[in-house]
Amino acid sequence: MVLDKEIAKKTAELLLQINAIKLEPENPFTWASGWKSPIYCDNRIMLSYPEIRNYVREEMAKQVESLYGKPDVIAGVATGAIGIGILVAEALGLPFVYVRPEPKSHGRQNQIEGYFEPGQSVVVIEDLISTGKSSLNAVRALKDQQANIKGMIAIFTYGFPISTENFEAEGVELHTLSDYEHLIEQASETHYVKESQMNTLLEWRSNPQEWKK
Repeated sequence: MVLDKEIAKKTAELLLQINAIKLEPENPFTWASGWKSPIYCDNRIMLSYPEIRNYVREEMAKQVESLYGKPDVIAGVATGAIGIGILVAEALGLPFVYVRPEPKSHGRQNQIEGYFEPGQSVVVIEDLISTGKSSLNAVRALKDQQANIKGMIAIFTYGFPISTENFEAEGVELHTLSDYEHLIEQASETHYVKESQMNTLLEWRSNPQEWKK
């Protein structure tokens, strides 16, 4: 759920400017899942642009405080959200941990890196939501260690119905700075894409699993 339309559009514009989000309807990307897609998103590029990363940091920190007050801990989902998670934790003056996709196979075999105590309140930071499975895997790892999950805030979501279903099934509240709907609106208004390309972008969003260029 996007909280502020103008922030959603500005975030989308900034990510488009630095090619953290690419829209290429004529030359679709192939995701790791095998899906063909006219969009590719790598929000980690944002970390290389101080003004943009500071904007994202401040807006995410504001949303954490607005929605949840100050939790005890900020958690980032590895690896994409480690950087922005640290920035948000620093902005709020809070401890930070990050969650691996699975426990390490050596040493202490940690899945969660950093220190928090059972029962502490945690807000999870994510960079990108597609189906939500990897994000919710991190939530379950935190819950297994008795973390009190207040919610998750991400930079961007494709807004797939399956992700909404997955978050609802897990009982986790999700908010994002921006989403596909506001991205397409901004891309159209700023002529980032041609009018003739809009149908392709909208068709893909309606059925991404089956879409083929």
